Amino acid sequence: MVQFFSHFRRPRVYQLFPALMGYSSLRQTVDDLAATKQLVRIDAEIDPHLEAAEIQRRVYAAGGPALYFARLKGCRFPAVSNLFGTIQRTRYLFRDTLAAVEKLIALKIDPGRYAKQPWKYLGALPAAWRMLPRRVSGGPVMAHETTIDQLPQITSWPDDGGPFITLPQVYTEHPDAPGWKRSNLGMYRIQLAGNQYATNREIGLHYQIHRGIGVHHSAARRRGEPLRAAIFVGGPPAMTVSAVMPLPETVPELSFAGALGGRRIPLIPQPAGPPIHAAADFVITSTIDPSRTLPEGPFGDHLGYYARVHDFPVLNVDKVYHRTDAIWPFTVVGRPPQEDTSFGAFIHELTGPIIPTVIPGVHEVHAVDAAGVHPLLLAIGSERYTPYAESRRPQELLTQANAILGQGQMSLAKYLIIAAKVDAPTLDLHDIAKFLRHVLERVDWCRDLHFQTQTTIDTLDYTGTGLNEGSKLVVAAVGVKQRELPTELFGEEAELRLPTGFENPRVALPGVLVIRGPAYSPDSAGRDSAVRRFCENFTMADSINRWPLVVIVDDSEYVARSLNNFLWTTFTRSNPAADVHGIGEFCEDKHWGCRGSLVIDARRKPHHAPALIEDPQVTAGVNKLAERGGPLHGII
Repeated sequence: MVQFFSHFRRPRVYQLFPALMGYSSLRQTVDDLAATKQLVRIDAEIDPHLEAAEIQRRVYAAGGPALYFARLKGCRFPAVSNLFGTIQRTRYLFRDTLAAVEKLIALKIDPGRYAKQPWKYLGALPAAWRMLPRRVSGGPVMAHETTIDQLPQITSWPDDGGPFITLPQVYTEHPDAPGWKRSNLGMYRIQLAGNQYATNREIGLHYQIHRGIGVHHSAARRRGEPLRAAIFVGGPPAMTVSAVMPLPETVPELSFAGALGGRRIPLIPQPAGPPIHAAADFVITSTIDPSRTLPEGPFGDHLGYYARVHDFPVLNVDKVYHRTDAIWPFTVVGRPPQEDTSFGAFIHELTGPIIPTVIPGVHEVHAVDAAGVHPLLLAIGSERYTPYAESRRPQELLTQANAILGQGQMSLAKYLIIAAKVDAPTLDLHDIAKFLRHVLERVDWCRDLHFQTQTTIDTLDYTGTGLNEGSKLVVAAVGVKQRELPTELFGEEAELRLPTGFENPRVALPGVLVIRGPAYSPDSAGRDSAVRRFCENFTMADSINRWPLVVIVDDSEYVARSLNNFLWTTFTRSNPAADVHGIGEFCEDKHWGCRGSLVIDARRKPHHAPALIEDPQVTAGVNKLAERGGPLHGII
């Protein structure tokens, strides 16, 4: 569609398609949210070390407003957070452009719609024109220069390795084909200081496996040259959202940002290196050294644990620019839900309809935020191969599961649970408890478990055998209900005959029993056989097999307390190939299954990353800000 407009002369196009009312800057966004009482200004001095982040977490958890920090300790720049803190506010930010973007997506799904109802999709045409960035000679972001140490040094968690940019827009172009058409704009975390970085001259870049910047970095290394990168911070909110959009490699994020923001993205060409976003609040120009890495981290990440220290690329800083009225946007990640939960919900609303066109037969996919996103995917697919069979088994679903695991970021999924739409046409992936109940009523553990071993998992997931290394498990369930799920324990603790060290069984969900196990204690080979012995303790005649899923945990009371606790513990603390066991397990023709309960070992292991814990002194200070007369009173 972008090519469709390339033959127009600029003046004529501007007459046909006047600008929408999307924001032109972050300052305009902040002013609008303040005017509509969706933003609170905090004039008290706030420490960027831990305090600002804890305030953000607390206000987000309370469903509160966006926050403008007028005075950050030791810094002359104000900051803003929680811009996307609710899905309602996120929709509000793009209220003038959403309809046009949705029409563009509809045309992408079915181009024939325009020919059938051209009047209905006229709104998509100006949005398509705005997908073309525009070249400008200068812009507000070039007004001033500063240094890295003068930027807000926001540190989110007590053991973070230093301050980070948490809403960066890292822009690179493909070394083999420079230009915006093969560019990448991604949200890759940037460490501003700490570790071995030379102050003001070096900063750290962390990107996960299968990210677009990795293609550019690999090409630059192959050519033996540095990769030039520009880091944009702030600017219109459309740029921030576009940096996290899971777009195909053939669709530049700048194009999507123009459509979503209602304005063509203004780019300032540079003599050497990528262009600069003229409307950004800050820009750091830099080069990625092709031959050097430095330790980066730790960093409290979105799985709810610290990403540990690893060697990652080094950015050599050239210049740091900022506009006169610059505002520093930031967010905080940690155990979900956090602000990025709203990002995910908004992105799902936009991209959900595209899934069936990308993966035939798949109706919907849901990355479960409460489980850390990548550890658990749920999906609904078609099962049409043998509709006449009385006893159906997963067939087409397995093809679709493999296709899902071959798609971009979805390939990092650790557990994928897929069900057939024909069995429950109204099944809702976002009603997770109901979806799991549907699967557990139908699954056959002898047949429906499909492992991939020694493969890639999320860079931030430390349950596997090494960085980016682990396993996957596909659970596919079709057909009629095979069992009634128990929902209560009727004085069965004695009847279960739990082995020594296992106690306090609790019902987490229908059909799901969580049991406290002994602390994980590996032998000289690094293995703990307690859960295997647990499974061997039972026969098929034992009543525990009424529970199709048993999860061994460190604290069964905690895990059973809420659905989120169950999801987070089970799927962020287990590696399928190592931690999935079963009562009556077998292996036939290299297929593993079990005839009784499936048992997942979700205890903490020594190689797992430490969980995030807040600083009690900082918490006490934030509590004081929430007292009567304080800036946060009535908000948290």
